[in-house]
Amino acid sequence: MFLDARDLPDGHLVESDVAVVGSGPSGMTLTRVLASRGFDVTLLESGGREPDGATNDLARGEVRGRVYPLPATRQRYFGGSSNHWGGYCRPLDPIDFEAREWVAFSGWPFGREELAPYYGPASEIVEIAPARFDDVAYWQAQTEEPRLGLVAGRLTERFYQFSPPTRFASRYGPELAASARVRVLLYANLVRILAAESLRAIDHLEVRTLTGRTHRVRARAYVLAAGGLENPRLLLASRDRIPEGIGNQNGLVGRFFMEHPHVGGVAQIVMRDPRRLPRVYRERVVADGRAGRAAFFPTADFLRRERLLNVSFTVTVKGRYRGDEQEEPAAEHLRMLRAAEAFLAERRPESAETETQGAWVSVGCRSEQVPNPDSRVTLSSETDALGMPRLVLDWRLTEQDRRSIAAHVRGLAYELGALGLGRLQMHIADDGQWPERVGVGSHHMGTTRMSDDPRRGVVDRDCRVHGLENLYIAGSSVFPTGGAVNPTLTIVALALRLGDHLGGRLA
Repeated sequence: MFLDARDLPDGHLVESDVAVVGSGPSGMTLTRVLASRGFDVTLLESGGREPDGATNDLARGEVRGRVYPLPATRQRYFGGSSNHWGGYCRPLDPIDFEAREWVAFSGWPFGREELAPYYGPASEIVEIAPARFDDVAYWQAQTEEPRLGLVAGRLTERFYQFSPPTRFASRYGPELAASARVRVLLYANLVRILAAESLRAIDHLEVRTLTGRTHRVRARAYVLAAGGLENPRLLLASRDRIPEGIGNQNGLVGRFFMEHPHVGGVAQIVMRDPRRLPRVYRERVVADGRAGRAAFFPTADFLRRERLLNVSFTVTVKGRYRGDEQEEPAAEHLRMLRAAEAFLAERRPESAETETQGAWVSVGCRSEQVPNPDSRVTLSSETDALGMPRLVLDWRLTEQDRRSIAAHVRGLAYELGALGLGRLQMHIADDGQWPERVGVGSHHMGTTRMSDDPRRGVVDRDCRVHGLENLYIAGSSVFPTGGAVNPTLTIVALALRLGDHLGGRLA
């Protein structure tokens, strides 16, 4: 059932077993799981079914540190971040869960084996099942092309799969509308989390509309699933009985903000024979109705040996030079083409004559960011239309982040050189400086991080806020580290796991 909070009488009390804040992939998945187990769920959404300017303005804030397109990365209407999700899917790597001595504050409370039972159902929810993330033989058979067979030991081939992408509002909204167990409350903005007098539990939530009405929501358990920026903002702004903010007794709420720095065109490759790069490595390939593409990832041994962060490279052919064209290659491309041609003729004489003079290929990367307590979300003195403090995002990247990307680009050059594929030119200078602008993935992670130790995290392994009996957090804000892949699949897997935990606890 869908309700409009603006139509409820002022001061209305909504009661249910569970209250979930946020209708993105995490909140909607959790709501569906709990409703299927017979629990009454109230799902709160800040916006309506379509975006509107007044609600979107609530996402505005101040940006410090690195440039960040703050409002554009947030979606305050039904379906949340799934409304602009690109569909990239892949689980985190096992090493992403490990406590690595060269990565400060790394280590999840559990390994990937804990999420393994949930990645399969999560793949079904985002419509990519059965998953073929590491099945090289499958993609080789489907494309009828050989694998590259990287030999230098620095990188390996793995696969992304692509959701249609699933728009959760249209895909699962009708199910929620038909459920007698679910109330979706639209235009319901959470403005305050009220602790009980004992300070050991949450008593109720205060909700306001932009039309001036105020409501209360009371439940046996509460889950914040409003994203990696809004979750800490809500906790920090709830200071009525806990002056430092809910869950912030150790000053960790809002800290450790992580993104996946996207450096487009971090390098370019000039190839004499582009046919040697199979299609699945340079574009999406559809097999059995599912789209996938290969990417280059560092091996765990290489990460440990060189003490690097994780990274993912994808390559795209940007242009070709053909023998019958009048245009000469650019000077830098020409030098690289001649070098590649000489190398290829020596290694593979039968391939020296091709129908093209060569091609140039752009290399893009998404990389892991080291958890950094100074990269954080805080509150501004400015307030929004609801009287809530606006957020301040101070996104900071470190020299470790930059050096790791540069080292991996060199590793890619070694791998391609060992295969005789071409010549690589780095476009990230090893001079201690980041490019002026670094791309982002709208991946907001780490701001309510998970740890069994309250001194190192905001939530425990079950995503329960330390010190509170009935407040939980869902989504990528609980990630202790972010790996180098898009977070949505893991977000859904964690929501399924949380659904199991809450279902057992509330039964």
